[in-house]
Parts: sequence; C-alpha cells; structure tokens
Amino acid sequence: MLVEMVVESVRVNLQTYQRVVVLKEKGSDRYLPIWIGNNEADAIVIQLQNVPVPRPQTHDLLKSVISELGARVTRVVVNDLAEDVFYARVSIDVDGRQVEIDSRPSDAIALAVRVQAPIYAEESVLDRAAVALDSEQTPTESEQQGDRPEPVREEELKKLSVFREFINTLDLDDLEKRDK
Repeated sequence: MLVEMVVESVRVNLQTYQRVVVLKEKGSDRYLPIWIGNNEADAIVIQLQNVPVPRPQTHDLLKSVISELGARVTRVVVNDLAEDVFYARVSIDVDGRQVEIDSRPSDAIALAVRVQAPIYAEESVLDRAAVALDSEQTPTESEQQGDRPEPVREEELKKLSVFREFINTLDLDDLEKRDK
C-alpha cells in the first residue's frame, strides 16, 4: 500500500553533520527520515526555498529533458529499505505509457519537488523505518483489518538501530509546533 508523503524538512545531525530529508505522512504524525548526500540536500532545499541559481543544476536538467521529450513525472515512490539503504522509483508518463525508473530517494525527491509530483512511501518501508511523534500508537488500517505486518527480525532491528540513534539526536519538538 502506498502512503502519500510531503517533504517536511532537510536537517543536519549536529554530531556527524550528515544530512537527512524528513518526509511526513500526509494527515499523520509519522515521519520517515532518509539520510542523503550534501549535494542532494542542497538541491532539495534550493527548490523548496526558491533560491535562485545562476545555472541549472542536475535535477533542473533532468526536469527539462523529461519535459522536452514530452513526458511528465507522475509520482515518486520510496519503495524499499534493505541493509540500511533506501530505494525509490520515479514514474514517468511517456505518451500514455508508464515507465518506472530506479533512483536514489534523494534524487527522486529533488526531482519531485521541481515538477511538483506527489511523493509516496510503501507501507512496508514506513513500518520498518518511520518514527511517530505521539507516544500512543494507533493501529494502521491494515492492522485494523487483521492483516498484521510481518514481525521485524532481530537482525533488521540491529541494522535499523543507527536510524533510531540518529533520530534521537534530532530536536523534533519544533515539528510538533509547526503542525499546530
């Protein structure tokens, strides 16, 4: 199942100076942090803040090429998480034919914010890596219908611990204030 997300922010871990893009589930307090490179973080922030640049960046070039070829980006999906690596797909409509292209999430998101395409995440990715702000967990729609997600294996929990440790270094209080 796909869940629509929005770019909530791009942040910096003050201990490691790593960049993270924080996707927020529409209509919920569930967040998906994805570690990204500095260049991709800048590309997302430049677009979100409408910062003028003297020359087109790589993602601007990609947007122009897609447009000039008569195609359009229809959506971006963060579709997998394996061995601490997120994966994404960019869906492009080419003369009525849907083409899916493998992408790093950071590049897919940088393109999506330029073309104003919706961003989604697979529920399975959110189940494994999302962080909820509220302490009271509400059952997901699939859990309410009796479809329990597969339990996360101990090995995966250990691998994902780096994500939890990083989240614990972020100041998420200001996220709650912005939503109100």
